[in-house]
Amino acid sequence: MSAHTDLNTGPLEYRSHEGRMTILGFWIFLGAEVVLFSTLFATYAVLFGKTADAPVPAELFELPMVLIMTFLLLTSSFTCGIAIHHMRRGSLKGLFVWLGITLALGLGFLGFEIYEFVHYAHEGASLPSSAFWSAFFVLTGTHGLHVLLGIGWAVLILIQLRQRGLTPVTSRKVFVVGLYWHFLDVIWIFIFTSVYLIGMVV
Repeated sequence: MSAHTDLNTGPLEYRSHEGRMTILGFWIFLGAEVVLFSTLFATYAVLFGKTADAPVPAELFELPMVLIMTFLLLTSSFTCGIAIHHMRRGSLKGLFVWLGITLALGLGFLGFEIYEFVHYAHEGASLPSSAFWSAFFVLTGTHGLHVLLGIGWAVLILIQLRQRGLTPVTSRKVFVVGLYWHFLDVIWIFIFTSVYLIGMVV
């Protein structure tokens, strides 16, 4: 069978050659994103502890709030997986419901992150306060901007689904945004452990 042959079986998003190539290309894009976040993590590690006269992270980081943010984002990854499951079953309604829940959880995460940033700024820890806080806000803010982008992207796909229904093209887009969402969750796990947990004890 030719590599360019469209398939009649298997997940809808993988049945066309274009779909398979698009998904492969997106995996390569995620590799570039790994490089971006690796650079930000390395910068944060180098600048860790250089707080100058600003508060140290152990004074400001609050475990309950970070746990809530982590719960919201990881749960959203689970609901996103359920949305993909419903898509593969051909249930547009189920896809809408679970992807909608995923986006609501993502918005909740962003709400807590904005509250966190405002709270830190009021306590004297902002982007210009010190090298450490600059690295912190750039790293966590970049992740937050990616979450916001993912929400906007998914909303646009939901609009396309409403107009066109489930097709190889729209299902491929849903699958790709799902990959992106899971990727952001993995990045958050690294932020949770290497930024917040270490910052609370060191």
